[in-house]
Amino acid sequence: MAKPFNDADREAVYRAIHERRDMRHFVRDPVDAAALQRLLDAAHHAPSVGFMQPWRIARITDPALRTALHEIVESERLATADALGKRRDEFMKLKVEGMLECGELLVMALMDGRERHIFGRRTLPEMDLASVACAIQNMWLAARAEGLGMGWVSLFDVDAVRDLLHMPRGARPVAILCLGHVEQFYSEPMLQAERWAERMPLADCVFENFWPQSR
Repeated sequence: MAKPFNDADREAVYRAIHERRDMRHFVRDPVDAAALQRLLDAAHHAPSVGFMQPWRIARITDPALRTALHEIVESERLATADALGKRRDEFMKLKVEGMLECGELLVMALMDGRERHIFGRRTLPEMDLASVACAIQNMWLAARAEGLGMGWVSLFDVDAVRDLLHMPRGARPVAILCLGHVEQFYSEPMLQAERWAERMPLADCVFENFWPQSR
């Protein structure tokens, strides 16, 4: 039978999981190149359905390109606010990204040509997206262990980002990731602290055998 991690190593894994935060406030300091490489390697060691490894990562080092991406996000932020109706003003008070402050800006995308991969996707084609999400989570947890903050930005027009980064039509941007140093990690998820939403009780998300009819 396989042996578990020792107590300290096991606790470190759970600590990273519970202290990981979607960060929006960054310190304008560069990210160490070796640390960045470790994070990218962590992402690349994520599980993927059929071992298809569908993630592609664009590191944005051109300041003008970073600004252009930010403009795309800002446009969608305003459109999202308008779509929220009564919660518009509440939403506009939230800080939803740190794209201009973070040390590194990464765009995580799905590769093109994914239709060739059938293993594990014949009835669930969205498993390519699930695999990319695993890569993002790997990077997120590794970043917390490195003392770096990371934030996932999903407010953008997919075609606009695809065109800006010259992606082939079959590729698809999934996330803009803000990565960098932070003064401190939030003590709780920011959206929970801002009373936007609360974490659901675990018992409401887990059930045995059949889906509860009362939910």
